[in-house]
Amino acid sequence: MTKPEINEEFTEKVPCELFESLLGQTIVSIDRKYDDDELIFTTKDNVYIMYHDQECCEGVWLEDVCGDFEDIINSPILMAEVAVNDKIKDGDVDEYLDECSMWTFYKLATQKGSVTLRWVGTSNGYYSVSVDFEKKDD
Repeated sequence: MTKPEINEEFTEKVPCELFESLLGQTIVSIDRKYDDDELIFTTKDNVYIMYHDQECCEGVWLEDVCGDFEDIINSPILMAEVAVNDKIKDGDVDEYLDECSMWTFYKLATQKGSVTLRWVGTSNGYYSVSVDFEKKDD
């Protein structure tokens, strides 16, 4: 069984104010925790956590990191955007995915380069497949 191909026609930018607030900030470190499905972004002023609280009938995981984290560390963030895709190309069998499936792309760029984080979420349709991005309290 091959994994279905993402249909680029259905990828759309979505607002995510907290993630987009990284624009202009400088990330000084990125740490991966808990089987790589939690990322901790430390900027000069704040700490942010990207994760998903798993429920019984769904799964959300960091599927792919495209780029090198070193390219976005210690350089001001020039792009911070989120895009989602919940469709697969016509003709692909949906056996790989559950009833509700979504890819979420988190894109960060600096003058040195860019990183795209691709999260995948699947569920029976009842549980959330979204990724949380939160500012950690001091």
